[in-house]
Amino acid sequence: MKIIPVILSGGSGTRLWPLSRQQYPKQYLPLVGDKTMLQNTILRLQGLDNLAEPIIVCNVEHRFLVAEQCQQIGIKTPLILLEPVGRNTAPAIAAAALQALKMADDAVLLVLSADHIIEDVGAFHQAIGRALAQAIDDKLVTFGIVPTAANTGYGYIQLATGSAGKVKSFHEKPSQKVADEYLQINAKLSAQQLEAEFLWNAGMFMFRPQVLVDELAENDSKVVAAVAAAVDNASKDLDFVRLDEQAFAKSAAISIDYALLEKSKNVVVVPLDAKWGDIGSWNALYDIYEKDDNGNVIQGDVSAIDSTNNYINASHHIVATIGIDGLIIVDTPDAILIADKNEAHKVKNIVEHLHKKGRDEGGMHRKVHRPWGWYDSIESGEHFQVKRLFVKPNAKISLQKHKQRAEHWVVVRGTALVINGTKEFSLKKGESTYIPINTVHSLANKNSEPLEIIEVQSGIYLGEDDIERLEDIYGRS
Repeated sequence: MKIIPVILSGGSGTRLWPLSRQQYPKQYLPLVGDKTMLQNTILRLQGLDNLAEPIIVCNVEHRFLVAEQCQQIGIKTPLILLEPVGRNTAPAIAAAALQALKMADDAVLLVLSADHIIEDVGAFHQAIGRALAQAIDDKLVTFGIVPTAANTGYGYIQLATGSAGKVKSFHEKPSQKVADEYLQINAKLSAQQLEAEFLWNAGMFMFRPQVLVDELAENDSKVVAAVAAAVDNASKDLDFVRLDEQAFAKSAAISIDYALLEKSKNVVVVPLDAKWGDIGSWNALYDIYEKDDNGNVIQGDVSAIDSTNNYINASHHIVATIGIDGLIIVDTPDAILIADKNEAHKVKNIVEHLHKKGRDEGGMHRKVHRPWGWYDSIESGEHFQVKRLFVKPNAKISLQKHKQRAEHWVVVRGTALVINGTKEFSLKKGESTYIPINTVHSLANKNSEPLEIIEVQSGIYLGEDDIERLEDIYGRS
């Protein structure tokens, strides 16, 4: 029986600002090792029998990021399902299940989050094998993590006594006192060589797609109706499947726990003890990294004197500290975070504050990724802006024009094929061209090496919404 991985990759990652932002959230960052969180989620499935290409559910804005990161690890034909609006996990999983039913008659879905860490892949695969047997038997399987601490950041699943995985109840994120009590109960059971009664709710599942759809319809028929309409009226967008926005928006925003699992009598739990972690905060990152002799996690160019128990990420400037303790310091090209570790859960409040002030830094990096490559806004002032453009091999910027700005391009690497008004010509390193306001233009890299351009914009308005696209090979309007 085929196992179809369903990877939920729609989060905004605001709790890891400024490294993670809405337009480039944490699941697309290499937070642990040289691969991104999404790539690691896919790669740790290698070695499973009868594994199909994944279904990846993501935000429309991130579709090209997902496609590129899949290609980088050799996943050539994933099904990338685009959510027009965020509606939490129940609609996302339902959409994947309905789409899977169109692809395979006999399959089981393995639903995973794109931002988890699982260090013991062997134990993970063994748990999947146990879950598969239950899913084939038409059970709704959830994976429960064996707790390693009295953590208040996760929901808990309570097992029924002597039930071989039957769920007694789901519990919301507990107080510290209650979490301590859960851990004490588990410790007593462990001393008797019995399985833990309380497990962390990891948000990972396994089931037949038809079983999921049928049970969800019994418990929340409106969600299934809305999502079914969104899938039936979905459109093909290059290599993506774009869910119908009007239909999908009618679904309630609800988690799969609330919509189904807490109501169903058909849920079983497979315990997972595989060094699992959820990278949901700066403290979580601090916990997983190796510390120096002073308890510091040091990444990048850092000089720390008489400093203890800090997480310091200096990726762009030298960061020097003297006599500090228990801080989070994160340096990026356009924003620096300094926070007490005990207050790090409030980072999302900073993002909300920046949005209210109309600051782009709340959701965008200085470097902005596009399907053709990226641009980095390296300088700006009144009526001018300087950008560095990186165009991937065999990529092309859309044929476009601007109503309120002119542009000057200088090639600093590679060779550019340029359309400027009625002329088409090549520019080599050191050569340049000027594009007046309202002039049709385009830029292409027809070579196997990257192309880099310095672009100087001038005009009364320099916003990204002053683009009229006439042709675009990526389907953007």
